[in-house]
Amino acid sequence: MFSEKMKNQIDKVIATSLVFLMGLMVVNVTWQVLSRYIFQSPSSFTDELSRYMLIWLGMLGAAYVAGQNQHLAIDIVLRKLEGLAKIRLQIMINVLVIIFAVIAMVLGGSNLVYITYMLGQKSATLQIPLAYVYGIIPFSGLLVIYYQLSFTFLLIKNPKVA
Repeated sequence: MFSEKMKNQIDKVIATSLVFLMGLMVVNVTWQVLSRYIFQSPSSFTDELSRYMLIWLGMLGAAYVAGQNQHLAIDIVLRKLEGLAKIRLQIMINVLVIIFAVIAMVLGGSNLVYITYMLGQKSATLQIPLAYVYGIIPFSGLLVIYYQLSFTFLLIKNPKVA
């Protein structure tokens, strides 16, 4: 379940999705600038679309960075520890990240998706359900949980990684 091969496949899918989203966003914003300043006829959907793509890029990017173990961290104490104390602290940090991801991202994000879906809220210009836009929050939370569990089991299985 937490194999290195599976993690690498998930990483590859997320990285490809991020590159694709970023490319679409560049094209979208370029069209927005061209239509506004060159053609003097601003496109009505590009601003909203770029905003929603930025939400997806931010949330997926955060999950990807967590999966690479490259997120911001204050590791002053962790660097000074060795052996079992260091492993225990790393596991505790992973558990705290999992708790945050469950509460804020999965439960909170799912609640947001549910409420916007039940209220039938749609975006102003694109007229897409906002639940689709916000669906990335619980999905990213699940990815963060997967990565943290993967790191935790790796630490337990092979303490020399610490």
